[in-house]
Amino acid sequence: MPVQLSLPLYHQLSQPEVIEYLTSDGSAGLSAEEVASRYEKYGPNELRFKPGKPAWLRFLGQFHQPLLYILLLAGTIKAFLGSWTNASVIWGVTLINAIIGYVQEAKAEGAIASLAKAVTTEATVLREGQTLRIPSQDLVPGDIVLLASGDKVPADLRLLKVRNLQVDESALTGESLPGSKAIEPLPGDTPLAERTNMAYAGSFVTFGQGKGIVVSTANATEVGQISQSMESRVSLSTPLTRKFAQFSRTLLYAILTLATLTFAIGLGRGKSWIDMFEAAVALAVSAIPEGLPAVVTITLAIGVNRMARRHAIIRKLPAVEALGSATVICSDKTGTLTENQMTVQSIYTEGQYYAVSGGGYSPKGEISLITDGNPGSPFAEELPPALGDCLVAGLLCNDSGLKQTGEDWSVVGDPTEGALIAAAAKAGLSQLGLLSLTPRLDAIPFESEYQYMATLHDGIPRLIYVKGSVESLMRRCSQMIDRYGQMTALNAQQIEQAVETMAEQGLRVLAFAKKAAATHQHSIDHEDIETGLVFLGLQGMIDPPRPEAIAAVHACQTAGIRVKMITGDHLVTARAIAERMGIKTAAQVLAFEGKQLAQMDNHQLAQAVVDGSVFARVAPTQKLQLVEVLQSQGEIVAMTGDGVNDAPALKQADIGIAMGKGGTEVARESADMLLTDDNFASIKAAVEEGRTVYQNLRKAISFLLPVNGGESMTILISTLLARDLPILSLQVLWLNMINSVTMTVPLAFEAKSPSIMQSPPRNPNEPLITKKLLRRILAVSLFNWILIFGMFEWAKSTTGDIAVARTMAIQSLVAARVIYLLSISQLGMSLVDYLRRQSTSITNAPILILGIVAAVALQILFSQWGVMNSLFATATLTGHQWLICLLPMPLMVLWAIFANVIDPPHCHGK
Repeated sequence: MPVQLSLPLYHQLSQPEVIEYLTSDGSAGLSAEEVASRYEKYGPNELRFKPGKPAWLRFLGQFHQPLLYILLLAGTIKAFLGSWTNASVIWGVTLINAIIGYVQEAKAEGAIASLAKAVTTEATVLREGQTLRIPSQDLVPGDIVLLASGDKVPADLRLLKVRNLQVDESALTGESLPGSKAIEPLPGDTPLAERTNMAYAGSFVTFGQGKGIVVSTANATEVGQISQSMESRVSLSTPLTRKFAQFSRTLLYAILTLATLTFAIGLGRGKSWIDMFEAAVALAVSAIPEGLPAVVTITLAIGVNRMARRHAIIRKLPAVEALGSATVICSDKTGTLTENQMTVQSIYTEGQYYAVSGGGYSPKGEISLITDGNPGSPFAEELPPALGDCLVAGLLCNDSGLKQTGEDWSVVGDPTEGALIAAAAKAGLSQLGLLSLTPRLDAIPFESEYQYMATLHDGIPRLIYVKGSVESLMRRCSQMIDRYGQMTALNAQQIEQAVETMAEQGLRVLAFAKKAAATHQHSIDHEDIETGLVFLGLQGMIDPPRPEAIAAVHACQTAGIRVKMITGDHLVTARAIAERMGIKTAAQVLAFEGKQLAQMDNHQLAQAVVDGSVFARVAPTQKLQLVEVLQSQGEIVAMTGDGVNDAPALKQADIGIAMGKGGTEVARESADMLLTDDNFASIKAAVEEGRTVYQNLRKAISFLLPVNGGESMTILISTLLARDLPILSLQVLWLNMINSVTMTVPLAFEAKSPSIMQSPPRNPNEPLITKKLLRRILAVSLFNWILIFGMFEWAKSTTGDIAVARTMAIQSLVAARVIYLLSISQLGMSLVDYLRRQSTSITNAPILILGIVAAVALQILFSQWGVMNSLFATATLTGHQWLICLLPMPLMVLWAIFANVIDPPHCHGK
């Protein structure tokens, strides 16, 4: 059993005391052997919750359904009257239904829980002097953890070093604003909310950087101690399941009313109360769609797993349904719509442009001067001074690195920085070589508030290199370097023209500058670079659109889903990328900047949000505002995001979508869905699967309910006409539970329809049973009633055997159901297309075929096996009688065509 350290007051101890107490090394971290030993002692860094409801209690919960109450009551009364066979079968059906529901719910919960675990929180640690990214579960007391903006604090930490560090601890302390952190010891009685030298597990870094030592993990953390009283359960309740619950309650009242009416009318006609009770039970049983709850759960579970296979992990089940209703997708650009493999293509220094060849992060490529619009010969030896300085600045003011795996190159860190390293490598510059000559002494990390990063390097003289947005650097520069390496006055107009030229090509532009530092300066702060910078040049890079994302955008637009790009990039760059991807309203890309939106009144903003395709340079509050405006106009909004600033908009959106690979923990915690590959094409895939889930559920309803309707009409009318019942309650149970489930479950496995993305989004407020669907159910119910009643009466009059007549009526109904199942399935549709020579192949549907074969085999046993004859009061049929039972199949073909005209089964629209 894992143990935890007895907790001293860590906030009261000094840094050396904490490090000594935990037997760690503040600069190098723990050794691998020590980590393994402590992991064995303390266990994984994950909360261990109290167990949820026991299995037996969850199983009993399966009987807590309104429609099953009727079956349980009917079985009890049958037993009281001495009909133990009938009672046993009725109870057996309810037991089977409970088992199916329990197993499928357990599978669904297990699938969701395992998918949630698949997306692990990661932590940056120092171990044996190396910086590593590891799952947060692997942390042990004494580990040295590095924190950066956007991180989720993985364990309770005593802070050792901070730089402008601010942490949101609202979930733990109730403080609404992030708190600034420090490292000095505090009095022992300092309240939790005022322990500024501590960072607690579950809180979020909203600003700055820090380093801390792990003092508590798992249940020993502050949040762990609070969470021990919580129960860990996954809720399968969704808007759709709640609609089913409401539908079940309504149906319950209708069934009880009809059953009571049937019983009363029969008694009034002089029938025995036992016969009338059998009729009332048969009516009640026939009206209950016993297999529907199991089919709903199975279909949702299949949808969740299919989405996971297509790189979309559902954190909250309602998102499965909401995706099918999405009308607008607001997408980030970098990494989602694009490759996230930045490539420097153009460099501007001292009034000249240079072309950079090659792609991705590979150092293969050349840099050449552009003359008369065309690249010249690559530089053979020495680089022009300003060009060399610009490349060196991009190489040294950089926290990333390149990694080679075989022939492939990837970036370890930020894609933009990877592109700068690759560009410098094409000029023969080595990052490791330059750092050995001019080692880094200090750095100011990039923060969105300042829009730049700066590093201080040793040398003669010591230099500060700065990279960032053009706007942030230009106001801090007073000089620039000319082509001869001499200082000259800054030509702001010329630089701005160069920015526009590069941005029109869809390039992202970064500016670079330097400044001489004091001889003995060891650290830098924002004041050091507020003025006096020397402008070195611009590097323009592009993150090319993903080919699959271009296709996905087109597919979404075809499906009636508008795609809007929301990005922090330059307006011209964003517009150029949107143009290449086809993200436009009507025939043009209408783009707005954040500062334009800020100057609009409510009416103008609403119009801009509707008309606009691109929103660039938007503030975090404006992202939230954009989502709210769209929702106020009745749109169902899916919003992607990966940063701390995206969290409010992700929470507000109908479907918040976070990046599983590159996203921050804040974004992940706020989202309903995670993209494991950070690819827009996976959003389109998830929308397809969401629509498919709803479509398959709709097929299941349109298949199940007509049988219940036909059975109910048969029993009700037979009672009113004082005729023998064409079908008994036990036979109804067989049809509704065994036959229906066997044939309906395969519908949950049906793949997406080829036309699933060619229809407009459905209205999320539409009722479970739409008017079109109700007409289809009534039409097929009418056919089933005529079939059951007609076959029974004909067979009874010709054979004189009521058991044979009932058996033939049931087998005729099942034969017609096979045709109806094919008519609403993709297998049947593709078969029709094949016969009409509109297709050269038939859809591969092994599960549906298996379901039909299993249903037919069970029906043969139902009538031909003596045990079943005794149990269900059926009779063995002759070959001639079997052929007669198959005669309604061609009639069902015609009726199915009529039903499809009323309500096409693959129609996804409103």
